[in-house]
Amino acid sequence: MEIVKWGIIGCGDVTEVKSGPAFNKTKNSELVAVMRRNAEKAKDYASRHNVPFWYDNADELLNHEGVNSIYIATPPSSHLEYAIKALKLNKNVYLEKPMALNANEAKQIREALKSSNGKLTVAHYRRQLPMFLTVKKLLEEGEIGEVRCADIQLLQPLNTKMITVTEENWRANKNISGGGFFHDLAPHQLDLIYYFLGDYNKAHGYAMNQSNTYDAEDIVNGIIELKNGIQIRGLWAFNVNASASKDELKIYGNLGEIKLSIFGNQVEITREGISEILNFKHPENIQFSMIEATVNYFLGKQDNPCAADEGIRIMEIIDSFTS
Repeated sequence: MEIVKWGIIGCGDVTEVKSGPAFNKTKNSELVAVMRRNAEKAKDYASRHNVPFWYDNADELLNHEGVNSIYIATPPSSHLEYAIKALKLNKNVYLEKPMALNANEAKQIREALKSSNGKLTVAHYRRQLPMFLTVKKLLEEGEIGEVRCADIQLLQPLNTKMITVTEENWRANKNISGGGFFHDLAPHQLDLIYYFLGDYNKAHGYAMNQSNTYDAEDIVNGIIELKNGIQIRGLWAFNVNASASKDELKIYGNLGEIKLSIFGNQVEITREGISEILNFKHPENIQFSMIEATVNYFLGKQDNPCAADEGIRIMEIIDSFTS
């Protein structure tokens, strides 16, 4: 393979700016075909983004001979089906997060990968953004000394603007999303903890539906112990007053702390009472760097930027908090 030729299954809102255009902007990468169940919308997307082929049937796209790699951008309920079908056809897969509805489904995808000539990367794209690469570098260089613990807080009102507005609010439907807004947003934070600080050892949490606005949990909290002994505490609430909104990750070391907003663009480093603020500007196509790294992995030019095993670990934590 010299060029990664993509087909997108689920060319919805997330692919308009965040990811879709990056497939043609990346070297040795080309967007060949797109699919959406609504034929008119699939055709419109293809027309606006100059994509040669469009389909309203996923199997037709999967069997398109000119496509060697599949971006699965559908809701989690169909990740298992489409990933396994693509891997059976020996096609590479770039799989949106969360990896599946639960860890069991994610493990089934890994099993399919073992007997396929295709490769798979999970789209935990924040790993490749300069802001988070900087935080990782600061931690590795001991900027705040030995890390002791971290605290995650994501507090949002019922109608949070963090969630993309869609015709069908599928993110609040457990059968489609796996479990509400927590399942949509927490994978970013949990994956960054994994990426920054290491693998998990034990985790325990609680989840409930306090407001009864939809059928999924709207508040989740949990405790994680990493294999290196670092302790993590997390609270996700999607039912608070707007004035209480918070998006914050604090990492504490024996010499200082790092505070950042996972969905923002600022990092604050404090050491011996002196603070420094770093500001970042994310790219318009926010998944560009991850897609670029994925293309290079598919072409054998670099290691996998986020392997299936890592995606499974994140799903296991999510399950331990909400099951």
